Amino acid sequence: MEPTSKTIRWGIIGCGNVTEIKSGPAYQKTGGFEIVAVMRRDKEKAADYAKRHGIKKYYSNADELINDPEVDAVYIATPPDSHKFYGLKVALAGKPCCIEKPLAPNYEDSLAIHTAFSAKNLPLFVAYYRRSLPRFEKIKSWIDEKNIGEVRHINWHFMRPPSTVDVSGAYNWRTDVDVASGGYFDDLASHGLDLFVHFFGNINQVSGVNLNQQNLYSAKDAIAATWLHKSGITGTGSWNFGCQFLEDTVTIYGSKGKITFSIFEENDIVLETEKGKTELFIAHPENVQLFHVKKIQEHLAGISTHPSTGLSAIHTNWVMEQIMGQKS
Repeated sequence: MEPTSKTIRWGIIGCGNVTEIKSGPAYQKTGGFEIVAVMRRDKEKAADYAKRHGIKKYYSNADELINDPEVDAVYIATPPDSHKFYGLKVALAGKPCCIEKPLAPNYEDSLAIHTAFSAKNLPLFVAYYRRSLPRFEKIKSWIDEKNIGEVRHINWHFMRPPSTVDVSGAYNWRTDVDVASGGYFDDLASHGLDLFVHFFGNINQVSGVNLNQQNLYSAKDAIAATWLHKSGITGTGSWNFGCQFLEDTVTIYGSKGKITFSIFEENDIVLETEKGKTELFIAHPENVQLFHVKKIQEHLAGISTHPSTGLSAIHTNWVMEQIMGQKS
């Protein structure tokens, strides 16, 4: 697809909670972008969303939105089990696309999506927006500038209690093994693992163990992993969704210091070296996908290359499958 300077008119498939504040307004606030249509299977909810956000068209049928001649590009914000279904339709229609993360519930489906867009030379973006957030860009600059020397190892420890929904037994697609095979691991761990690949390059060896300790839902709730980046950096991670306290700590160990931060909590990022300790608080924007969306606009305008594409996202899917024991 050739770069363009014209206003790109977006349609959103799946205007649920993630699009209310995190992502939808970011498209409206980005110069050169406009949201002209939304789709939700519940027509009344689609109409309500369109009215509240000042969007002129709404649909209850995705095909109508995808093939609307006034829609230039499509953002798919549905649960992951439908990403391939809608993604292939958008590729067939010849339109650029951004898809929520993870790209698909498994590597095979994510590869099929990427291949469909690549075959038509169509831009495909994936909403791993942490690659574009200023606080994580600052951490990357510390790494690239070798403030902690040569990076040796990265560890991420993430624990949290079960939610009231988990305990109640109410349906939640995020813990339905048929929708999100890895449960909360798919939804949350994907963000961090993708970010680590952004920091240190692809992973070529990975293994993990996983089980369901609580038996509150069908997906796994306890996972641990080890991996090796092609660059020679080792990594370890543990994720448990049935502990008493919330913990979210990443530590990057280097030959001359370490960096500590959280993936989800908005805590200080901390750099420790022999020169002392630096603690920085860098707030997220109100619409957390704002920088991610702005970089989509810059990519489509030919100004820069977006850091989160279908190609990078399929690698993240592959890593997660190895951890969950689904070898590809």
